[in-house]
Amino acid sequence: MPGEAPPFGARPVILAVDDDPTAANTIGEELNRRYGADYRVVVVRSGKGATGQLVRLYESGDRLAVVLADQWMPDITGDELLATVGELHPLAKRALTIGWVETGDAPTVDAIRSAMALGHADAYLIKPEHSPDELFHRGFSELLQEWSAADAAEPRQVVVVAERWSARGSEIRGLLGRHAVPHVFHPSDSAEGSQLLRRAGREGRPEPVVVLQDGRVLVDPTNAELATGYGVATELSGPSDFDVVVVGAGPAGLAAGVYASSEGLRALVVEREAVGGQAGSSSRIRNYLGFARGLSGAELAQRAYQQAWVFGTTFLLTHEATALRSDHGGHVLALSNGLELSTRSVVLAMGVAYRRLDTPAIEHLTGTGVFYGASAAEAPQFAGGQVFVIGGGNSAGQAAVHLAKHAAKVSILVRGKDLAAGMSQYLRDEIDATPNVEVRLSTQVVDGRGEHRLEQLTLEDRESGTRTSVAADAVFVLIGAQPNTGWLPPEIERDDHGFVVAGSGGDSGGLMFQTSLPGVFAVGDVRSRSVKRVASAVGEGSVVISQVYQFLQASRS
Repeated sequence: MPGEAPPFGARPVILAVDDDPTAANTIGEELNRRYGADYRVVVVRSGKGATGQLVRLYESGDRLAVVLADQWMPDITGDELLATVGELHPLAKRALTIGWVETGDAPTVDAIRSAMALGHADAYLIKPEHSPDELFHRGFSELLQEWSAADAAEPRQVVVVAERWSARGSEIRGLLGRHAVPHVFHPSDSAEGSQLLRRAGREGRPEPVVVLQDGRVLVDPTNAELATGYGVATELSGPSDFDVVVVGAGPAGLAAGVYASSEGLRALVVEREAVGGQAGSSSRIRNYLGFARGLSGAELAQRAYQQAWVFGTTFLLTHEATALRSDHGGHVLALSNGLELSTRSVVLAMGVAYRRLDTPAIEHLTGTGVFYGASAAEAPQFAGGQVFVIGGGNSAGQAAVHLAKHAAKVSILVRGKDLAAGMSQYLRDEIDATPNVEVRLSTQVVDGRGEHRLEQLTLEDRESGTRTSVAADAVFVLIGAQPNTGWLPPEIERDDHGFVVAGSGGDSGGLMFQTSLPGVFAVGDVRSRSVKRVASAVGEGSVVISQVYQFLQASRS
């Protein structure tokens, strides 16, 4: 049967395609020497031969890890071949290979840009010309690492066992994914899941079970218990007074943490869920400066988290800020666990939450087919399914492209008349080139149904009013923005939508990110009239610390 699992222990495949005998031999030797013990390296010298090999690997169920293809072959271009790879092996990483002399060749450059823009290629690599060629291996090993992180057959640090449509099981997998914790999911009724539940003495029980790498078993753990289980700090040890407390660990908050500690400030970042904020659930961000191939939101967040931690930033996760008051020239921040933190300044970087659907009939299916945000961990369970994404922004586009690697069809539902208003051109191009993604404009969800999980949606054409019922396995909601600012004191000015106003009026002290309460600053998506982009949030998080420092210096004098 096509896609049938290979024998246990079968090595995943690396496929290289090049019609030049010298280049093919060099690439094959480099790959075999470095990766041959763990991967089966297959080198093919024609596009036609490679196409046949792709079909055979698909029919045998072999795991294809990486495909390298020369761009200029006589029977097929590398771009065309890699597009075929995406149809048969959507999880395989794909790269065009070129020689040094081709880096300045205009047709080759155009082909690379087109292949990456359309999602046919994940990267391009310069062919190895000597051994060992570490520049080649640096790029290639990154592709292997990305593939390994997404491959369900790879060993994992954490195993989650839950009922197939358990809302709490989904929430646990999402939290692990956003913390970039390698994990695998086994449904309770699967052979692997039943065996693990039997060992844990939980057979027949509905609660999710998490098995940690050291063998510990957590039964329906809280978010704090789960985070502690894989080594994330959820309790504060040491002094509880700081120079600056950052509320929120999205891109803006993480940047503030990095710059605060690098400047010698005692800094704490408080986050109610996982690092990364909304950006942490993005499957692929391709327009972030310095990452030409793109990276996932979770990876970006983890890199920033580690960078801040190395500088000395303290993190306190799975705890929510509940109140803020001024006290003797400083501030006191109250948390959901009852702890009160003393700080000389505060940076509000809570970001926003996705707006809820105004359809009560399906609200109770949240986590069982209805999802707010787009955790990459959810995608594999909808293999072959009918999936819908609601939203017209970059997050929606990134989610749709990622889900299309698993689902039979992905439909993007947009209330407006086009995607141009909220989605970057590179994503629109990639969506146009993905055959199993469709865009339905002027369309909204007005109803739905399902007993234990989502089964059907009712869609309405906003222009004609016509309603249509469609089968649906999942809907991912990425619309609107609601700031979580209700806990702030009345002294902090907010606009009509609840976003924090900064940099206006005499109380801001001329500091563009200071709010109407001196010593309290606002950056990122929670700030009124901010630009809702990762790069701008990072910029604000870095710049605000210079203003915090200026405020602290002035308050000492």
